[in-house]
Amino acid sequence: MPLFSIAGLILSTLACLCFYAASPHQKLWAKAWPSGLAYSACIALLVASWWAFSQDMRPVATAFALVTTLMLALSVLPYVGALVSGRG
Repeated sequence: MPLFSIAGLILSTLACLCFYAASPHQKLWAKAWPSGLAYSACIALLVASWWAFSQDMRPVATAFALVTTLMLALSVLPYVGALVSGRG
């Protein structure tokens, strides 16, 4: 797997983590992150992820890879939070 594709996967997963951490109902930390800072970091990471994916793929494949990674990460993070917190 090319280096930029791996970087895109990592960056988009971190973007989802920033987005999830700003939610008041997140269970990974004791309290939510400041929303303005977390959303700004999320947008910056998404742009960097788009750029990284576009180095190895065509535009349609870039969009597909990015959206698929976002769906996976945003679906898994609430379950990870429930496992970490011990509350379900």
